[in-house]
Amino acid sequence: MTEITNSNMDIYDDNKIKQIIKVYQNQRNRDKLKYQKKKDDPDFIKQNRDRAKAHYIANKETRATKYQDNKDFMRCRSLHNYYKLNNRLEEFVNKYPDKCEILKNHGFTPGLSSSS
Repeated sequence: MTEITNSNMDIYDDNKIKQIIKVYQNQRNRDKLKYQKKKDDPDFIKQNRDRAKAHYIANKETRATKYQDNKDFMRCRSLHNYYKLNNRLEEFVNKYPDKCEILKNHGFTPGLSSSS
């Protein structure tokens, strides 16, 4: 990361920062008004629905994959918590090394170190 030097600070004094924020806010307000005007237009509604449907169809497989991965992770985490609650984490680690690997891949650290 680069450090901010005095020459960079001179570019954005308080007035320039206020101006940038004001321009941004005005643009957001214009965009909001433009959307409010056209959101009830039947052509806009149809285009928006078609775009959303195309996105859904294009990403159906990705969504299914993410759901399956998350489902596996949730089941593994639930099983881990069961063994943790019953003070049998060592048994969990020895009995289910594949489930431990799934937990590790999701950033969850199974094993004796996570017991409280």
